[in-house]
Amino acid sequence: MTVDLDGPEPLYEQIARILAARIADGTYPPRRRIPSEAGIVAEFDVSRPTARAAVQLLVERGLVQTVRGKGSYVVDSPPQA
Repeated sequence: MTVDLDGPEPLYEQIARILAARIADGTYPPRRRIPSEAGIVAEFDVSRPTARAAVQLLVERGLVQTVRGKGSYVVDSPPQA
């Protein structure tokens, strides 16, 4: 999955959707870390604020929780869409 740099949807929403799909399909299992902001920056070639916004969107949707100094982890039981 790639991001559409020229499309109307914000990049952080596209990245959050990709990461959410990976959580749903088990690529990132419960209680395990998702990629760091630096990892997201490298994978999707976006700025750090964009990566941070994508992770924050996942937090707001209840898919991940952020532990200060450790990273962001998939929650035990993500809400069903």
